[in-house]
Amino acid sequence: MSTSAASAPIRDSAIQAALASSVRPPAPGPLSTSLTFGWRALLKIKHIPEQLLDVTLFPVMFTLLFTFLFGGALAGSTVDYVQFLVPGMIVQSVLLITMYTGMTLRTDVERGVFDRFRSLPVWRPSPIVGMLLGDAVRFATAATATGLLGLALGWRPQGGLVGVSLAVLLLLVFAFGLGWVWTFLGLVLRSSSAVMSASMMVMMPLTFASNIFVDPATMPGWLRAFVDVNPVSPLVTSVRALVAGTGVGPQLAYTLTWAALLVAVFGSLTMWRYRRAR
Repeated sequence: MSTSAASAPIRDSAIQAALASSVRPPAPGPLSTSLTFGWRALLKIKHIPEQLLDVTLFPVMFTLLFTFLFGGALAGSTVDYVQFLVPGMIVQSVLLITMYTGMTLRTDVERGVFDRFRSLPVWRPSPIVGMLLGDAVRFATAATATGLLGLALGWRPQGGLVGVSLAVLLLLVFAFGLGWVWTFLGLVLRSSSAVMSASMMVMMPLTFASNIFVDPATMPGWLRAFVDVNPVSPLVTSVRALVAGTGVGPQLAYTLTWAALLVAVFGSLTMWRYRRAR
């Protein structure tokens, strides 16, 4: 009998003994798995820092463009217009980049990454929830970049750091709900470019036909009717109230209700589609 053949049973018995005596680690919970996938999303930004260009350059460009092109005509001076515009621009800078969540998901699906995630013994929604949590860092970066530019242009939030922080937190909650819309599209549509096109068709009317840039009182009746039911409008009103340190009123409840509805409806549709994906 060869030496290798004689040592094989010894190795097998040693492995079996080690496996039998070891303590099986506890199964990861929903929170830990979601945070792990969120960390994966952050690592992608670390290795491809160019992804941060869209969350910094575009908000800066939009803010400068609207301030100096329309500020004097709409408010009489750019300084006065900045006080009105910057809270709305913070909202727009975040909402417009929520679409990249669906695009990233579609790319992972096309590369087969999500097939591997589906085979893991983890909480089923954790890859998508983690992706949304990771994108919250990008959203906070966009809000910070826009706010800092606004301060340089003369914006002075009377609510202070607390008011601004609460406004950004509210915005992140709404963006988390909106992100489920794009994850559903990422599982339904066939390419990331199709996800981007569909999301732009939704987000452009929602952001521009709102109270971000002008007071709805100056709009014609038919357009104002749309602005009043636009979910972005109560969000912007709530953000402006928080950064100004004034009472929020029922607009805060409307915003949180919209966020909850988006999660309930499109979160359910996303998981239904995720389970049926092939």
